[in-house]
Amino acid sequence: MVGKKAKTQQPVSNRALFSVISASSVGTLIEWYDFYIFGSLAAILSSQFFPKDNPTASLLSTLATFAAGFVVRPFGALVFGRLGDLVGRKYTFLVTLILMGGSTFAIGLIPGYATIGFWAPLLVLLLRLIQGLALGGEYGGAATYVAEYAPEGRRGFYTSFIQTTATLGLFVSLGVILITRETLGVDVFSDWGWRVPFILSILLVAVSIVIRMKMAESPLFSKLKSEGKISKNPLAESFGKKQNLKMVLLALFGATAGQGVIWYTGQFYALSFIQKACNIEFVQSNEIVAIALLAATPFFVIFGGLSDRIGRKSIMLAGMLLGVLTYRPIYDKMYSLSDLSIRDELTDAKTISRKLTKQANGDLLTTATTTHFYTDGLVAKDIEKTVTSANKSAQVSPPELTKAVTLPDRSLWLMIFLVFVQVLYVTMVYGPIAAFLVELFPTRIRYTSMSLPYHVGNGIFGGLTPFIATALVATATKANETAPGSVAKPYLEGLWYPILVATVCFVIGVLYLNNKTYTTADD
Repeated sequence: MVGKKAKTQQPVSNRALFSVISASSVGTLIEWYDFYIFGSLAAILSSQFFPKDNPTASLLSTLATFAAGFVVRPFGALVFGRLGDLVGRKYTFLVTLILMGGSTFAIGLIPGYATIGFWAPLLVLLLRLIQGLALGGEYGGAATYVAEYAPEGRRGFYTSFIQTTATLGLFVSLGVILITRETLGVDVFSDWGWRVPFILSILLVAVSIVIRMKMAESPLFSKLKSEGKISKNPLAESFGKKQNLKMVLLALFGATAGQGVIWYTGQFYALSFIQKACNIEFVQSNEIVAIALLAATPFFVIFGGLSDRIGRKSIMLAGMLLGVLTYRPIYDKMYSLSDLSIRDELTDAKTISRKLTKQANGDLLTTATTTHFYTDGLVAKDIEKTVTSANKSAQVSPPELTKAVTLPDRSLWLMIFLVFVQVLYVTMVYGPIAAFLVELFPTRIRYTSMSLPYHVGNGIFGGLTPFIATALVATATKANETAPGSVAKPYLEGLWYPILVATVCFVIGVLYLNNKTYTTADD
């Protein structure tokens, strides 16, 4: 299979090809948008769907629920990959779109923990699992569909447009969240406004369904179907044959596992780190990531097109190696940009304010804000929120203490640059990966074979990155509380996970991946 010359494919006009890419990309972008809203709102959702008495445990529980959606993605890859190889690409990822959109919409309607107790996190977990299953079938279908239209020697370029949808989906989710928050106000957004981005997704999904209903089946699959060459058992053929199974394992441990941790470190853990470790104010933290994503997105296409010329291997492995070598210095610098212990405060400028708000149930919310000003222009707010009963004037729950740091312009743009560098690594590993995976496997089992290593690498290794990294930081911080100074920089401990996985994947890739562009025997 590897290294054989591909059969000639009938050329498709550029107009028709970009129509295919646009139709595939719109649906995939919306599915990523749906999937990312949950991660982008993790800090707020932790207080909505879990007990508030332990903020760290609530955040970890939320991240675990978020990760659960990634863990089941390989099962979705098996279920929908098999369906895609039996029935067709078009109708399979139409089903996944409906499942994803419906689940996202439903999350926006679930009552909070204060209303229905543990039913709230259980229902959210169930819907996250459905989302994960749907996404497990979506990406492989979209990438396969576009690749089977693309001309030989240009798959890296054309499939890279599908690769941009994951980042653009995150960008759109951040944009909708920020617009909603600014329109409704902070208090309303924290109370119920966070539901709006979830509910709005149903409109986006409806538009995408209409677009996808008009799509035709891919020419290569249609040809196989007309010739009666469709696989009768894609699962057995994909994983039961030694040569094909070898390719699946090589794709996982030589490419997608490392790509997954680089991807989720640069685009998800970076945001979590900025908000939780650096305590950057909510709007500014999202603006930092959004600007970095927007600036780096064109590089998906640049590296995808470059991979057609010099091969996929060198670009992907270079992205992994750069992450391994530079993550700790980058995150150390990010932390220093908001580290109050190394700054001089203007003590005379400190201000204190209080705000009283009546909540929907009649309870009173008291928000006490102490604002600190520093010589370099940094502003830090200590915010204490206390809820008291309107009738008994008694405290309902322990005070909620948070810190919000606003960076001055120079530090802000340096932070944006540091995140941009991480996303640039993402474009290197992710831009060529779709073409790499598509070209490893024959058309008859392509949907199934490529989907599994992709979603294990991204869903398991990558998707668990925010949770494992946050847990490692929490463990190191607790160790320092027990034995002060035992861990020099506990905020950096979470990076050992992506560094380790990317290192292993880099070594395997260097030793066993072929740097030539792969072609399949039956295209």
